[in-house]
Amino acid sequence: MAKLEAASDVDLYVGSSAISREELLRRVKGVDAIVCLLTEAIDAAVLDAAGPQLRIVANVAVGYNNVDVAACRARGIAVTNTPDVLTNACADFTWGLILTITRRLGEGERVVRAGKWGGWALDYMLGMELRGKQLGLVGVGRIGGAVAAKAPAFGMTVAYADQKVADISDATQMPLDRLLATSDIVSLHVPMTPETKHLIDQKALTKMKRTAYLINTSRGPVVDEAALAWALKERLIAGAALDVYEKEPEIHRDLMSLENVLLIPHLASATTETRTAMADLAVSNAIAVLDGRPPVTPVP
Repeated sequence: MAKLEAASDVDLYVGSSAISREELLRRVKGVDAIVCLLTEAIDAAVLDAAGPQLRIVANVAVGYNNVDVAACRARGIAVTNTPDVLTNACADFTWGLILTITRRLGEGERVVRAGKWGGWALDYMLGMELRGKQLGLVGVGRIGGAVAAKAPAFGMTVAYADQKVADISDATQMPLDRLLATSDIVSLHVPMTPETKHLIDQKALTKMKRTAYLINTSRGPVVDEAALAWALKERLIAGAALDVYEKEPEIHRDLMSLENVLLIPHLASATTETRTAMADLAVSNAIAVLDGRPPVTPVP
């Protein structure tokens, strides 16, 4: 905030929840820059409400599906995101989800808190070991690559489904259908686009192993939540761990009652260090453009 206030007049929204659509449209009028979160839809209506002097939309996230990039470019407005600074935090978090769901830590914690644990038993709440298993990555950008780099520490092999060849040692590129059918962990790392919406649907879930786990730290709509709830109920897959949802903060009601799904409130980049770096990078982008310089991290 100090950087922004030194460079410009700042109108800061400080509500306890996301800004309402009506207030957003009202408060952007006449601004030169918008620093926004993924909770704000920056579309043509917002751009029109801001006016012709708007020069940059700085999104505090690596994903930018909440911003109408085409509409911005048509108006000569720069769009930036915050790549790289959250890569390690998200990769570490992904492994946290993998370990938690495969070793049933969430279930175990709930049992203890409910006072229902009866003591140690040889066959009690058994999970799955990772050594010798295949990690399947759907998308291998910065975060997917960082997740893959940690796989050898757990004795896992890596497969990936992506249009481009990834620079990952000893990883096997394969079609999505084969990856779904052969992987023990399927972890999603694709951006939200019309092509990736419901990429993991009922048909995709039926291709997975019954012993496999699905991990989603990308964007909620990549997974059809109704189809996932069905697959989990029918035990077509062993479990799932989700950090993102189709209609955040709403979660499909059928998922809420299932023990074989881990539900986390969008925390992948939630470390003090990472969120501070994201905010700082977004501010640096805004100041650069307002000063007449190129943005630091323009969207591709």
